Amino acid sequence: MKKTSWLLACAACLATAAVTTLAQQPARGRGTPPPAPQPLTKSVYVGHETIGDCAKGGTFISTPEFMVQCTHRNGPGPFAVEIHTKETDVFYIVDGAATFVTGGTVVGLTSDNPLQPRGKSIEGGETHHLTKGDVIAVPAGTPHWFKEVPASISYFVVKPLKP
Repeated sequence: MKKTSWLLACAACLATAAVTTLAQQPARGRGTPPPAPQPLTKSVYVGHETIGDCAKGGTFISTPEFMVQCTHRNGPGPFAVEIHTKETDVFYIVDGAATFVTGGTVVGLTSDNPLQPRGKSIEGGETHHLTKGDVIAVPAGTPHWFKEVPASISYFVVKPLKP
């Protein structure tokens, strides 16, 4: 129970930092480079209309410390196993459902990109049934896989980056 509470607290802190940074970014498409990251000095609210439809996907924030993306997958797959050697993934499910596997042994591992090797499936590991409102954190270096997406799934990903 302590581990779940800790993960939820971490995800909430990361989401707050992400929303704050988003509010400090200029509107996309104006051709103005983003300002250098600034320390948080006050609370900031960003409404849902700023984020838009998660199913369209996109990166909303990208800094040296973290990035925030919204992603959508249509089922059933197959989807590749992913391993991010320098990125932790914190997923917040906003719509849909999926069977998601973490850990275990990767089958068919390829390393075209050594920072993000891929695979065909996972043997063993821990199976999670993700639905709207769920949060899951996957540490850097841990294999993870959307094993099954019955219809579709949309989710935010907050990626705190390792140096």
